[in-house]
Amino acid sequence: MNLPDQQLFSQVVTPPDRRRHPRHSVQVQIELREDGSDVPLRMNTTDLSRGGCYVELMMPLPVGADVTATLWLNNCSVRMRGRVVTRHTQFGNGIKFLDFEDNGEKVLAEYLDAINLFPA
Repeated sequence: MNLPDQQLFSQVVTPPDRRRHPRHSVQVQIELREDGSDVPLRMNTTDLSRGGCYVELMMPLPVGADVTATLWLNNCSVRMRGRVVTRHTQFGNGIKFLDFEDNGEKVLAEYLDAINLFPA
């Protein structure tokens, strides 16, 4: 006997991973400033990649919000523009990195490459 919930469950397909870059479970200090706000939000990432990060926030930002982000990697600050792409109520946001200042993209890439060489 198939119950409706069992039939629905068997039809659910996991969507493919759309990420272009591998993510790393690493806590890095980050500051976010939503466009139009002078209030900095400081926290740690839970995941980090060359293309974005995930942060835990009790009051997440809305999807589509543009932000300025600063990461601190090995005593070096990396600034970039980003956009909120996911929102999980009372849990956090996924941030997509759009444009890096100066050599920030290179610094982030070197940091993540070092994680791959020396995993915890």
